[in-house]
Amino acid sequence: MTTSRETCGIMTSRRVFLGHVAAAGCTAALNRQSASAAEGRVPWTMQLSTSSIHYLRLPIEQACERIAELGFEAVDIWSAHQGCPHLDDVAQRLGTDGLRKVLDRRKLKLFAFSVYAGGYARYAQLLGESGGGVAVQGSAGPCEPGELTARMKAFLEALKPQIELAERYNSYLAIENHGHALLDSLDSFKAFVDLNRSPRLGIALAPYHVQAGKASVEDAIAICGGQLFFFYAWQHADGVGQLPGDGPTDFRPWLAALAKIRYRGCVNPFMHGDLEPETMSAALAKSRDYLVRSWTEVQQRTAGN
Repeated sequence: MTTSRETCGIMTSRRVFLGHVAAAGCTAALNRQSASAAEGRVPWTMQLSTSSIHYLRLPIEQACERIAELGFEAVDIWSAHQGCPHLDDVAQRLGTDGLRKVLDRRKLKLFAFSVYAGGYARYAQLLGESGGGVAVQGSAGPCEPGELTARMKAFLEALKPQIELAERYNSYLAIENHGHALLDSLDSFKAFVDLNRSPRLGIALAPYHVQAGKASVEDAIAICGGQLFFFYAWQHADGVGQLPGDGPTDFRPWLAALAKIRYRGCVNPFMHGDLEPETMSAALAKSRDYLVRSWTEVQQRTAGN
């Protein structure tokens, strides 16, 4: 996997904006010992990925080509949610070596497999043999507030076989919050973090659903802390308004909150919706520029205080 390159795929002038990005990949940055050793000495850097489902009409090779050309340094590859063909195509046609060739050709790192369809166990070996990364999946059905602790304990206990797979294949499992789900409210984030004992298990934070519940995304980030493994740069809005820079949300407080906890994964601009590839690329380019500009402003404000 492309973890030893001096830069993260900065091949053309369109990618110069990522010059501030650290050479370490999104996945490697999840190593807790390395993060602990670096804390206080290395400034937090924003790393950017995006999801292959944004190009679900294209083969995985073309999806990766577009993502790389936009300047993203890493990719989140989706299984068959909404009919996305990418991860199953990798498993059935490309295999580990084929995927590595695709990513190496585009100088992309593998950040995650999103396995909402099919589940982590189905793709665990492929993820591990492809260099390791984060597998993202959902939680469970909702519960009454008085049942939260017991239900969360039971949920985490049921994840033990998947955690063992993550250990075996040097990967991580991230549970996404969702409306009307077990992992939904700020209280549920706290219960998860307090009860979780595995360094291989964490949270994939979807601000879209946090905002839908009228809660603070910055508070959610703070609660997740070191157990935040995946961050969707995704706001509660319609259409392309879900993306950073298009909708009404100011992402600067979110980025500042990520820096405060020294988030070790990628910031992943995201939206639901089947757009034509050219339209999607234009929207993602706008989001990319907005996030880089916003992070620069956060850094300047911090330096001025």
